[in-house]
Amino acid sequence: MCCDKKYDNIKKHIKYKNMHFCVDTIPRAINHIFENKEPWQIAAMTSTATLATVWLWTFIYQDESLLERGKKHMFRLARYIPSIRNKINTELAKVNETFENDVLHRFKGSSFIVHLPKNGLKNEKLLNLVNQYIYLGDYDWKNGRVSGTVYRTNSELTELMGNVYALASYTNPLHPEVFPGICKMEAEVVRIGCNLFNGDKDSCGTMTSGGTESILLACKAYRDYARDVKGIKKPEIVLPVTAHAAFDKASQYLKIKVCYVPVHPHSFTVCIETMKKSITKNTIMLVGSTPNFPHGTMDNIEAISELGIKYDIPVHVDGCLGGFLACFMSDAGYPLSPFDFKLPGVTSISADTHKYGYAPKGSSLILYRNKKYRHYQYSITTDWPGGIYGSPTINGSRAGGIIATCWATLLYYGFDEYVESTKKIIETTRYIERKLREMDGIFIFGTPATSVIAIGSNDFHIYRLSEALSNKGWSLNSLQFPCGIHICITHVHTESGIADQFLEDVNTELEIIMKDRNVPVKGKLAMYGMSQSIPDRSVVGEITKSFLDSIYYTE
Repeated sequence: MCCDKKYDNIKKHIKYKNMHFCVDTIPRAINHIFENKEPWQIAAMTSTATLATVWLWTFIYQDESLLERGKKHMFRLARYIPSIRNKINTELAKVNETFENDVLHRFKGSSFIVHLPKNGLKNEKLLNLVNQYIYLGDYDWKNGRVSGTVYRTNSELTELMGNVYALASYTNPLHPEVFPGICKMEAEVVRIGCNLFNGDKDSCGTMTSGGTESILLACKAYRDYARDVKGIKKPEIVLPVTAHAAFDKASQYLKIKVCYVPVHPHSFTVCIETMKKSITKNTIMLVGSTPNFPHGTMDNIEAISELGIKYDIPVHVDGCLGGFLACFMSDAGYPLSPFDFKLPGVTSISADTHKYGYAPKGSSLILYRNKKYRHYQYSITTDWPGGIYGSPTINGSRAGGIIATCWATLLYYGFDEYVESTKKIIETTRYIERKLREMDGIFIFGTPATSVIAIGSNDFHIYRLSEALSNKGWSLNSLQFPCGIHICITHVHTESGIADQFLEDVNTELEIIMKDRNVPVKGKLAMYGMSQSIPDRSVVGEITKSFLDSIYYTE
């Protein structure tokens, strides 16, 4: 006991001596450096050291880690080596040619119109051309051969939508005094949405052109709210890696840092503990998906809501894909865990009316718990010579025809039909999922929450199955990190025989693939699979640019 006490005293003495040495030595060293220096030299050296320290701090502590920036810089320098640059350019030229050839194949030899006709075309000619253009693709989307994309076909509704759009085609809610009825329709669509997602009288929102705009506007609202109310100047969003790419687009547009949180390897839902650890003083928004696009699983929104309350951070629920299924599932006999405004931490929800709301393309909803958030979504210019300008969304002028057709679609179907449609879709999804789980060679990612079933394989490259099904006329979505494919079940797939035909084709192709599991993937999917292994992601970006360019290709 005595020895221990003596040892502690020795440690304290050594610690004191070290501290005294530092306190005494550091000032001496600094004084020695500035010894015999002129005042201007001292000022210059001090300023230089301060600026160098600030630069070094800024260089090290950026949005990207030093390692990531080092890798990018290394790849960028490598491109200056002629042999590497020429190799990359040659391969990119081949990729570009492949995309252009694909476009020409899809157009099936039809000519391009690249100049205005001297005389305008007659109605019949124009309608024939439109009909021809719409059916240029290889996939029979009307009869359920594609994943998602077309969520319902109804000839009676199509005719009605044409008539409604014709009546409202020249209206514009930017001019509420001229078109008050269109503004009334939008307000009613928003209120219907708020009620479906259990909002109270204070809940509010706007219509948008689609899910990406809804998400971007939510990010804009929370960025500006955090800057104004909390003084946050370097905003960060914490979200799962499976959250929609629109959040990344928003970060590019709005200069917001995105902090990605991994998902559990079995459930493919966000890891709540890691999300909690990712929260900082600059976090302006937490995100959860109901469901996520890649795997169709639903994040634990209750737990995210609790984090939002605990740390006073807004929580956004992305229901763009399945929101208009999720809000009807309880009444359809398939209750989900709470995900909407019932949870006190949820402050906004995005949901696409042009998906399972069955409205024509170009409409979505962004909903808020109260107006204080929506106010930060608005863009307002007070000192413009043209007058005070206020806009609720990204677009100034908006298509009143889209608002009118969305409004008409909701009223056309009504609550009971949406419940019945949801019941059919979820029944079909569960049936396909159950049958796929019985097949050898594949597995299902997590547990589908609504209508998306993601498929992977530990026995062969899953893109082979996608390629084989494509040859049979099925268009599925390819996933990466890890490799997978998914099918998004729509009302079209609930028609008699379509689900069974899909399962039969999957089973047939699986039997062929399992006989020789090591055959490599071919065609475009081989390129897609290869892109995941390219360490220089800027090259993958160049490939993507070529693909986007091909959309605008004309001979």
